[in-house]
Amino acid sequence: MHSQRLSPWLEAPQEECGVFGVYSPEEEVARTTYFGLFALQHRGQESAGIAVADGHRIVLHKAMGLVTQVFDEEVLKALGDGTMAIGHTRYSTCGSSVEQNAQPICYASAYGDIAVAHNGNLVNTQELGDRLRADGVELDATNDSALIARMLARCNKERIEDALAEVLPQLQGAYSLVVMTPRQMAAVRDPYGIRPLSIGHLGDGRYVFASENCAISVVGGHFHREIEPGEAVIVDRDGLREIQVLPTAKRATCVFEFIYFARPDTQIYSRTIYDARRRMGHQLAREHPTPGAHIVIPIPDSAVPAALGYAEASRIPFGEGLVKNRYIQRTFIEPVQRMRDLGARMKYSPLREALAGHKVVMVDDSIVRGTTTGKLVRMLREAGATEVHVRITSPPVRFPCYYGIDMADQKELIAARKSIEQIREDIGATSLGYLSLQGVMRAIGLPKKLFCRACFDGEYPIHIPPHVRVTKMMLEDPRKDDEVTD
Repeated sequence: MHSQRLSPWLEAPQEECGVFGVYSPEEEVARTTYFGLFALQHRGQESAGIAVADGHRIVLHKAMGLVTQVFDEEVLKALGDGTMAIGHTRYSTCGSSVEQNAQPICYASAYGDIAVAHNGNLVNTQELGDRLRADGVELDATNDSALIARMLARCNKERIEDALAEVLPQLQGAYSLVVMTPRQMAAVRDPYGIRPLSIGHLGDGRYVFASENCAISVVGGHFHREIEPGEAVIVDRDGLREIQVLPTAKRATCVFEFIYFARPDTQIYSRTIYDARRRMGHQLAREHPTPGAHIVIPIPDSAVPAALGYAEASRIPFGEGLVKNRYIQRTFIEPVQRMRDLGARMKYSPLREALAGHKVVMVDDSIVRGTTTGKLVRMLREAGATEVHVRITSPPVRFPCYYGIDMADQKELIAARKSIEQIREDIGATSLGYLSLQGVMRAIGLPKKLFCRACFDGEYPIHIPPHVRVTKMMLEDPRKDDEVTD
């Protein structure tokens, strides 16, 4: 079963996964990891997995579904007692949405099992896969994460840092990794720091790693710092070691983490996501005011802070105009065509009392294809809104992402094909305003040189090889013709 590029229930760009790791002898590490993954569920809803190490072996359980669907008390007990564990929640950006591609991915090596959980996307996946096949390696999974795990296992290095030093220079692209052997754990970030990764402590030589620091606090840990680009932080019974495996390149943290992906209570670059999004709303109101509007409403939940900021700066009352059905998650039951056609109505219901007879400012974080946005605008009008002014807290998305956001086909991006006025006509809005890239940076309070903004401006920090077709299914059909994608 191939996953759809975008969920039938929403249009927003999809993150591919969250990673978590905990080193805590004499603690129920599987249970701690479960709650850590629960806090990272927003980063991926296709599959979940936990691997536990006890000093001698690694026990793994993973399956398709949400964290609460994959794990229960019986499964957690079966994972056994261990000194450390890693976990993963997945949204596929390379390889099909099937159980064999679920993570963590574990392989045997000369020095015991090695398990890997990966957030990001490599851009030289085809090259690495061809190299392994040429060496006679049979690939039993079809994603770049499996390649990383297989390469680490084939190193036959006793120390995890030696395996990382051999493999990491061969990887090109975005990767935040948590790697585990029966006796060691490592958290690693690519030299550009594209995907987030943080370290926290639980006290008394116990440590926790997570894609976002919100997951560290959920399990009772204290956020220490972000892993540096190109750095590996290794922990075992001898303590914690920090190693700069690769030289730091030009920093390029994904700016969409601030706009949409990260949870509002997460911090990146010492900036709280909630505050940054609220200030994006302030900037949006300055750049695209809406005189005479009666109410500002968010598309819940990610646009709520920005809508509050827009209301504060414009002095237009904030209100709820759409009720979100929070139980519509990524589903493996294919909706019938009639339900698919309903689209946004399956996820949102309008509050007619708040909308009827009003000029509405609708705040959202992005427009990718435009189809869902258009359905929402029609929904508001049918509920009685006399005008619908759409305000977006990001610039137009015009370029594909190759680093871990599932929008790699430029043909899907409406802003790559149409002007802002044409998009406004397509979605049926009274007016349409996007926040400028300068406005985004002003709201975050950091220079744009620290971020990857390629989906907005086409400036890719890591070269995309022109002879490589970067698609989700590249390892499933290696005979595909090469195609220029950048």
